[in-house]
Amino acid sequence: MARIISTLFMALDGVVEPDETWHFPYFDDNMGAAVSEDYDAADTLLLGRVTYDSFAGAWPDRETAGGEDAQFAKLIGDLRKIVVSRQPLELGWRNTELVSGDLLDAVAALRADPATKGVLIPGSISVVRQLLAAGLLDELRLLVHPVAARRGLRLFDEGDSVYALKLMRSETYPTGVVRLVYAPEAPPSGTTAYEDVRERVPQAR
Repeated sequence: MARIISTLFMALDGVVEPDETWHFPYFDDNMGAAVSEDYDAADTLLLGRVTYDSFAGAWPDRETAGGEDAQFAKLIGDLRKIVVSRQPLELGWRNTELVSGDLLDAVAALRADPATKGVLIPGSISVVRQLLAAGLLDELRLLVHPVAARRGLRLFDEGDSVYALKLMRSETYPTGVVRLVYAPEAPPSGTTAYEDVRERVPQAR
């Protein structure tokens, strides 16, 4: 079964809409290696409309320019790219297609497709939120920057239920960026109140 993986740059206050004022100052070889690992795990990208427009507006030209990032640009261009959009969209970038039908059905089909190695979702917050709510996300990979962005879109929206997550691994980089890899898990069973934990409260000395 193909794994569905989300990869996001995040500020300490939960903002996942990177801004050059807080993201690029922390980008080093360690973060580059983490991003490469994410892409190595996938043969398919799942992109929201905004992320697709950003990628398609930059990476094809960078590939053509032949600069230092041309190799990575070619890697993205060669991957299968599936775009989620409620509006008609002209797809000029190679290996790109629109989601056909319902998003959740399409992702479930990708997951079950033995020909699919793995699906990576870079950015695309609305897509990630829908898959989290539906239990269709296998991993949430966060590169948390030691900065409060104070404005921008946050990962988690308002809702009635909590998302329980299990920390699978973590790394801390010299820049202060922390890489956190989570997988969804079932929330603790039963209910716990203050009376249940009172004996663990620190005692005065």
